[in-house]
Amino acid sequence: MEPEFKQRRALIVDDERAIVEVLSRYLEDEGFAVTGMFDGADAVRAALAGAFDVILLDLNLPNVSGIEIFKALRKASDVPILMVTARDDAIDRVVGLELGADDYISKPFNPREVVARVKNIVNRVERRPAVTRVAHDVQRVGDLEIDRTGHEVRLRGEIVKLTPMEYRILDVLLRNAGAALTRAQLLDSVNSDATDVFDRTLDKHIANLRHKIGDDPNRPRYILTVHGVGYKFAA
Repeated sequence: MEPEFKQRRALIVDDERAIVEVLSRYLEDEGFAVTGMFDGADAVRAALAGAFDVILLDLNLPNVSGIEIFKALRKASDVPILMVTARDDAIDRVVGLELGADDYISKPFNPREVVARVKNIVNRVERRPAVTRVAHDVQRVGDLEIDRTGHEVRLRGEIVKLTPMEYRILDVLLRNAGAALTRAQLLDSVNSDATDVFDRTLDKHIANLRHKIGDDPNRPRYILTVHGVGYKFAA
């Protein structure tokens, strides 16, 4: 029996109708079922009610900002999100990635590039291997512990507030404690397709993470820099 075909679903949130129409046409040509929304509040309701495979979210929406919509979505879902903005601003890129966006693109853009990025994001998620649970869902190293069931990180018993990207980086490093991971391996493991963007901010994520878990960057206890390679978590 042939496997059942599952059509991929995309949600586009942008107040520029022409952009929604163009991207919808290109994505539909690639087999996506597309829903277009022009209002942030409606988009949140649609995203939470529907099982979308990817969301394209404009950062500069009227009434409710794309950042606020992103935060609302992330509280309830881990659906991949590609953030779009009219500004080619490095600060916007860093903000989007620190919040945990899966990719980032600035207007004006080539619709074919957007479609390629969307397909890469969805393919990456679909290829992600199922996680095999170990006997215990809490891993402790020194004063630090990660509770994967509760999706929490604690330092000396106190909850550490991490961004989604920081949490994923720490989780990957801890799962591979003692092993030096290259930048490419880290990028692949945290499911980021924005390699050209995220690679330039990886050091910033690591620096923020070190600060939050009390790691002295000059004499780190947990996250070690492996020069010429990448990073590793001290075994």
